[in-house]
Amino acid sequence: MDRFEVSKMSDEPRVRLGIVVSEFNYDITYLMLQRALEHAEFLKAKVVRVLKVPGTFEVPLGAKTLLEDNEVDAVVALGAVVEGATQHDEVIAQQTARKLLDLSLEYGKPVALGISGPGMTRLQGFERVEEYARRAVDAAVKMVERLREAKQSR
Repeated sequence: MDRFEVSKMSDEPRVRLGIVVSEFNYDITYLMLQRALEHAEFLKAKVVRVLKVPGTFEVPLGAKTLLEDNEVDAVVALGAVVEGATQHDEVIAQQTARKLLDLSLEYGKPVALGISGPGMTRLQGFERVEEYARRAVDAAVKMVERLREAKQSR
């Protein structure tokens, strides 16, 4: 291997991420997306795809689409489920989280949950923007690296 090839390899990102983000409550989720992009750059991960979907309920299908892309090592799912007058928020959050877990196991790639709620007010959603976005990116990057380590140690 010559020096150019070594140099080229060091420029590779640690992890290639796909981000799926809900457009529902976009005043909150747009901020989550911005924080996730910033944190991925800080961690030297590359966001190769961003997919916007209408709502949190559609996040699993968006995640599946990104998981099928060979350029994506992990998916970060972003959304905000704000409490309403019924238990609709609980149903959406529980079913979405369960399906994202199922997809991670099915594809053998991490899917990080950056969806705040249920039982959350809009104000709480804004307060949780930074925390949920950062934690999801952290989890995705760490899981990719740890799964790589586990495969290498076999």
